[in-house]
Amino acid sequence: MMGYLARRLVSLALSLVVASAVIFLVVEVAPGDPASFMLGMNAQSDTVAALRSELGLDLPPVQRYLAWIGGMMTGDFGVSYTYRAPVAQMVAERVQVSLPLALLALGLAVVIALPAGIVAATHRGKAADLGVVGATQLGVAIPNFWFAMLLVLLFALKLRWFSAGGFPGWSDPVMALKSLTLPAVALALPQAAILARVLRSSLIDILSEDFMRTARAKGLSRRQTLWRHGLRAALIPVLTILGLQFSFLLAGAIIIEQVFFLPGLGRLIFQAITQRDLIVVESVTMLLVFAVIAVNFLTDLAYVAADPRLRR
Repeated sequence: MMGYLARRLVSLALSLVVASAVIFLVVEVAPGDPASFMLGMNAQSDTVAALRSELGLDLPPVQRYLAWIGGMMTGDFGVSYTYRAPVAQMVAERVQVSLPLALLALGLAVVIALPAGIVAATHRGKAADLGVVGATQLGVAIPNFWFAMLLVLLFALKLRWFSAGGFPGWSDPVMALKSLTLPAVALALPQAAILARVLRSSLIDILSEDFMRTARAKGLSRRQTLWRHGLRAALIPVLTILGLQFSFLLAGAIIIEQVFFLPGLGRLIFQAITQRDLIVVESVTMLLVFAVIAVNFLTDLAYVAADPRLRR
């Protein structure tokens, strides 16, 4: 087990090094100069040069890359070109929206998908199975931003149960969770559909295995066999999807954050790209990459917990 853990940690570190180099190179070759963008098209060349020197943009790329990586390792993510505020402070403010939103959406997806997948697998070919399969196809096909707008029209504008957008902050937890409910539902629908389909397919394969028939032959009921043996064996592909979904929900909810005017990480990256705020783009993207790699690492550990054979 310790050898497996050491190998995964080495792989995690190498992935972070490669990812940091790729992110820096991609941002470097992107067109546009932050200093020229900040000063406008009519700025004098000497003024642009002075601002580039102040921002450190005139240094060699290798030196800027090493300074950026060294700062991130010590918790210094740099200072935003546009807002002149520490990037770490901006990320800390935005993650208070994105992380609870991702966790809430993932929790809703699991609550919807697990019973749906189990019902569909245990009633294969019957009306319940056909209903779940049809609902999941609809959930995958509907764009989440379109579904989000429908939720706003119904629950915010017509019924007035929720606000149409914005985030009041965590000073009032009830209002904060209420403002995240509609975005979380919009994000959870397609993820729940995917998760339910994966669980259904995995359980159908597991239910036909020899060890399941052996468990039934030993006197266990169908329900006991399913919960004690079948569901645990079917969790490997489900855990893979959960890890990918959490990474997507944390980093890929840009459109939903725009629909509901949520000040999250996705919206921060979108604004930084339009404003050519390179240090924000690099640092936030690197943090999101780290989150994705860390989630995948924890998913691998969950594999081992679910199936001890993988320790070898």
